[in-house]
Amino acid sequence: MMQIKTLLKIFLDQCQKNFDSKKYLLVFLIALTTLGIDQLLKWIFLQGFVLDSGFITFGGYALVFNKGVAFSLLEFLGESLKYLQLFLLLALFVFGIYNGLISRFFVAFGLIFGAGGSNVLDRFIHDGVVDYIYWHYGFEFAIFNFADVMIDIGIGIVMLSMLQSSKKSKTPKGV
Repeated sequence: MMQIKTLLKIFLDQCQKNFDSKKYLLVFLIALTTLGIDQLLKWIFLQGFVLDSGFITFGGYALVFNKGVAFSLLEFLGESLKYLQLFLLLALFVFGIYNGLISRFFVAFGLIFGAGGSNVLDRFIHDGVVDYIYWHYGFEFAIFNFADVMIDIGIGIVMLSMLQSSKKSKTPKGV
């Protein structure tokens, strides 16, 4: 029991050391804005709005309820998937606080948490993620939504920033 208390204290001390209230407020605002935009767009397409061109379709026959994750993977998990995703978002949040990643990449994590939260919310409201964008020019791509794009952008920001910082650390001094 004493070991658990000690580990918890170490964990909380590390989290407190990495906590920047201004950046966490920005994370919250970015997440809330991303979630709001995504839910508004989904509502518009659920009301029947359709925009179709020669290469991309929004709504209409592109409107689907994805019961899996990307490319409908893990659909076999059914109802459990939404709880798994909720747990993964919470775990990412805790991990990000502990390692200081959220403070470092607050815009990216705001996008990821808002978009991920919106897609999980869909699972509770619609029993699947509302997807409505279908790319069909030159090749056919999976149907996706605004939140999926924001998650990709958030991950891209983190990856590019980490790649840049690793290149800077490998550059010899004086060059």
